[in-house]
Amino acid sequence: MASSCRRPEHTGPPDVFYNEEEAKKYSQNSRMIEIQTQMSERAVELLNLPEGQACYLLDVGCGSGLSGDYLTEEGHHWVGVDISTAMLDVALDREVEGDLLLGDMGQGMPFRPGTFDGCISISALQWLCNADKRSHSPPKRLYTFFSTLYSSLARGCRAVFQLYPENSEQLELITSQAMRAGFTGGMVVDYPNSSKAKKFFLCLFTGGTGVLPKGLGSETSDRTVANQVQYSGQRCRFNNMKGKSAKKGRDWIMEKKERRRRQGKEVRPDTKYTGRQRRPHF
Repeated sequence: MASSCRRPEHTGPPDVFYNEEEAKKYSQNSRMIEIQTQMSERAVELLNLPEGQACYLLDVGCGSGLSGDYLTEEGHHWVGVDISTAMLDVALDREVEGDLLLGDMGQGMPFRPGTFDGCISISALQWLCNADKRSHSPPKRLYTFFSTLYSSLARGCRAVFQLYPENSEQLELITSQAMRAGFTGGMVVDYPNSSKAKKFFLCLFTGGTGVLPKGLGSETSDRTVANQVQYSGQRCRFNNMKGKSAKKGRDWIMEKKERRRRQGKEVRPDTKYTGRQRRPHF
């Protein structure tokens, strides 16, 4: 993010920032919808759900329901939680398939133990690192969130958070509270050497010793920046956060298209702009 841009979480509480005007962008801005859908697709991939099986999922910070739309397309059932009434109103107007709940993630998840088969969250977790009220303690709110989320998830499943960390200290704060709540797992960094395409996904496991997924872009990167940070029982430092400016474009598009082909989905033919010849379709 450019230094001239102010981070949304620095402008005010999420329920104030995501007002009616801001919420409308999530149903009208095609670029915003595209990005949200792409990140949701990647988060679901990292969940590693059973193939061909409908799951019951939690979407934390569901907003206007764009991530939920993707979950529905994939055949899953879902519940969305968000603190913004304006965003939830947009979701209701859009007639999303999931159930919606108004709630502050920092006050915990109010669900029975073992309710969900997995959890995704897009661009929401970093909001818990800010104290919007005198009574707010970011470490306590993070622990409350993670401990109640851990309880609400079935053992052996995953929670995946796409987030925009401000710095390495913020990442360490988040992961230390997740570990304290019982999770294992780590950070998956897609396209670590690209200033534009780089994305952070906190991939958490409930029980067992899951293998941390591999970050995208490792085949084309020069490996100057780590694309995995794993933790299981001790604190760790997140170094090399900035990365180097690099390529997104063709590599990102081709890798995404290959993943979709492996999933058996229809993919547009390759063109000269993606650098490969067209493939025959049978």
